[in-house]
Amino acid sequence: MLILLPPSEGKAASGDGPGLDLSALTLPELAPAREKVMAALADLCSGPEEEALRVLGLSASQAEALKRDLDTATAPTLRAADLYTGVLYDRLGLPGLLDSPAADRVRERVLVFSGLWGVVGPEDRLPPYRLSMGVRLPPLGSLGAYWRHALKGPLEALSEGRLLVDCRSSAYAAAFKPSGTAAARTVAVRVLRERVVGGRVRRSVVSHMAKATRGDIARALLAEGVAAATPEELAAALADLGYTVELQPGPRPGAARTLDVLSAD
Repeated sequence: MLILLPPSEGKAASGDGPGLDLSALTLPELAPAREKVMAALADLCSGPEEEALRVLGLSASQAEALKRDLDTATAPTLRAADLYTGVLYDRLGLPGLLDSPAADRVRERVLVFSGLWGVVGPEDRLPPYRLSMGVRLPPLGSLGAYWRHALKGPLEALSEGRLLVDCRSSAYAAAFKPSGTAAARTVAVRVLRERVVGGRVRRSVVSHMAKATRGDIARALLAEGVAAATPEELAAALADLGYTVELQPGPRPGAARTLDVLSAD
């Protein structure tokens, strides 16, 4: 199993570890692609501040992020597990899982997508940074498209024969779209709120609750050692863990599936 996660917009502001070592990150063969993004980001952030903020989608009050982006090659690092914060990561609790009997599963099964690094593992040491996958970074263009090209081969090899549990948001899902036999082993987790309105059951997608629920599900899969190999086994395992789930059929045979997690909250 591989659990595919988005990063978080919120991140720790500083680290205390050694400087960045691209050769030590998950999928070290991505180092040349990572270096190109780092260089393009540094060029942007060393230019006019107003333009850098516009491209990165930041406000004037977030200008301190430009300094962090300029310092990625030399700044002290910290584990990705400690870097990413926010609702999903608060509920997932990677630092605690890495200090538990589930540690090996966390190392082997968790991939975090990133606009700057492509993908990272939970123990990869990274400097604080700010770069969304939705950015069009001169001269590379759309980071989603850039990383889709760079990640295709390495991630297809890494995911061979494994169930992919996709907890990413749409911007990060654009960076890797499983195809062929991998698509049939892919399940996208969707969280729906179920309410009775005027005597009728209605469902809606809610983003904030979805982050929390995806974090809870990822934690349960790791902590409980779930070893599902198919979408059906995943749905059954989550039902056993107390979740109300519905596995939806794919749009065509061999396509990725959607697993709806229902909440009456």
